[in-house]
Amino acid sequence: MSGSATDTRHPGPAAGREDIPEAVSAPPTSHAGRFLAWLRQHRGLTAAGVVVAAALALVIGTQLAPNGDTIPLSVHNAGPDGARALGEILGRHGVSVHTPARFDAALDDLRSGSSPTLLLYDRNGILGEPQLAALMSAADKVVVVSPRLETLTALDSGIRQAGVVPDGFPVLNPGCDQPDAEAAGQVTGQGGFVYDGGTACYRAAGTAGMFAVSNDGRLAVLGNRAVLGNDKLDELGNAALAVRMLGASPDLVWYLPSLEDVAVTGSGKTLDDLAPDWARFLGPWLLLVASAAVLWRGRRHGPLVFEPLPVVVKAVETAEGRARLYQDSRSVGQARDNLRAGLLVRLSGKLRLGPGATAEDTIAAVAKYLGTDATGIRELINERPATEARLVAWSQSLDKLEKEVMTR
Repeated sequence: MSGSATDTRHPGPAAGREDIPEAVSAPPTSHAGRFLAWLRQHRGLTAAGVVVAAALALVIGTQLAPNGDTIPLSVHNAGPDGARALGEILGRHGVSVHTPARFDAALDDLRSGSSPTLLLYDRNGILGEPQLAALMSAADKVVVVSPRLETLTALDSGIRQAGVVPDGFPVLNPGCDQPDAEAAGQVTGQGGFVYDGGTACYRAAGTAGMFAVSNDGRLAVLGNRAVLGNDKLDELGNAALAVRMLGASPDLVWYLPSLEDVAVTGSGKTLDDLAPDWARFLGPWLLLVASAAVLWRGRRHGPLVFEPLPVVVKAVETAEGRARLYQDSRSVGQARDNLRAGLLVRLSGKLRLGPGATAEDTIAAVAKYLGTDATGIRELINERPATEARLVAWSQSLDKLEKEVMTR
């Protein structure tokens, strides 16, 4: 009896509590799921982080990306002040253009070339007398562009600086018997320098010229780099003069000294060489700090609070202020229109004509109310004063008419 009772007994509450959790229990959440849930919960912060990371990557990529050649008169510079066009023309004429970056490389190119021509543009006066002497001895012909006084003195060719091309001479004629200048004809003179000594061509005034050749013919001084630049090369005889000066030899050494050539051995270093490796990231880091400071100090700390102004401006003061503005701007017509409109509105309200009354309706009602002819009132209200004095007199007449209507 007791055994059958035991066999037919239903499971108790305790057994039920043990079965239910096993039936509804879910598998443990993965790390990826928790991460996605966190992203959904913090959408704004996530979007801001993505934008900042993208901007930082763009800035760093811009800083690390190689920049194009922007050196003036460089044959690799395609800008207006570069000389890439001239380099292409010389190459098509069979001239091998060498572009050494260091002084030692320039000497090696000159010594290994066949009757080489040297183009020297030392705009900062970096090369000293020993370096210039070595270049002169290694080159068959030297063309110096806009040299400094120290450079001309070190070359000791008898050519001296003599000033600048006057503003009234944008174009210069050869004015000499030098073959290259005679064949080229007119060239650009604006912004150039003039020199005295040797055979001087392209004279603006006097004996000095923008293009001078030494007595032995080995040194030519050109006082205007625009003749060789991309911007002016296709004008006048600029290209002809450049090709004749630089294209006579099969080898042309195009040498633009830089700060790396301060030392005779060419071992000088620029600021980029001396700066530490982490300095290139300084700009993006400062930009990030500045952006964080803007977000920190520029955020709003609470809702806008509307407060009444502590002063009350009277209507008469605003009217006088507008009148002064009209007077300062000489707006006689605008002032007349405002006075006329205000008068018609007040007269229409006095005579109870309603909001739809026109100017003619108001004029007719005023004439009938005063018992006078409407022609005079119409001429007065529709008058257009041309001067400020007449505007004042006209406004006084309007005021008199309004008082007459209001006081009846």
